[in-house]
Parts: sequence; structure tokens; C-alpha cells
Amino acid sequence: MTIQAHLESLQKKHGALEEQLHLAMTSPSIDDGEIADLKRRKLRLKDEIERLRGSTH
Repeated sequence: MTIQAHLESLQKKHGALEEQLHLAMTSPSIDDGEIADLKRRKLRLKDEIERLRGSTH
């Protein structure tokens, strides 16, 4: 897998997590721990995306 393909895959996953997070935050039945987990996962993906972008320039 090329770096560009990996980057695109990570961006799709990041977008999917963004949607899950939005739904979780609007749902009263979701606990704060699950929301925090989604935020951590999203941040890890963002960090990985930024790291890859930095290595391609």
C-alpha cells in the first residue's frame, strides 16, 4: 500500500469516527466513557494522518 493510499484510508476512518462521535454526542443513552474513547481514537488517527503528511513533503 502506498503512503497516499494509506493516508486516504486513514482519512475515511477519521470521517467515520467523526460521524460516530456526532451521533454519540446527540444520543442521551451513550455514556461519557464511550464518547471519550471515540475522541481518543479520532485524535490518534489525526496524529497519524499529520505524521504521514509530514513525511511526504
